[in-house]
Amino acid sequence: MLVSNVEIIPGKQIAEHLGLVHGSTVQAKHIGSDFMAGIKNIFGGELKGYTELLETSRAEAMDRMLKEAKALGANAVVNVRFSTSSIAAGAAEILVYGSAVVLEDSARG
Repeated sequence: MLVSNVEIIPGKQIAEHLGLVHGSTVQAKHIGSDFMAGIKNIFGGELKGYTELLETSRAEAMDRMLKEAKALGANAVVNVRFSTSSIAAGAAEILVYGSAVVLEDSARG
């Protein structure tokens, strides 16, 4: 399945628009990550525990969005966007959304 953050794919045309699809997940921080983040705030450097948490969360949200698109019969999701928001102290939501479409080769090639 093709996933893109642009609306138009060169050489393709949208044959059918199947609607908005999305995937999300809410993840809480691990106490060990918080401890290490506190130390990093003193000495500086990447907060690897948080980076890994966000990467895992983005992958899970993307997987959920793609499952929804596949269930609708899409072969692509275009205009994909990510959003992050704080849900509660120590928990954040990752949301990914886009337009599920059926792409076909353009008549102009």
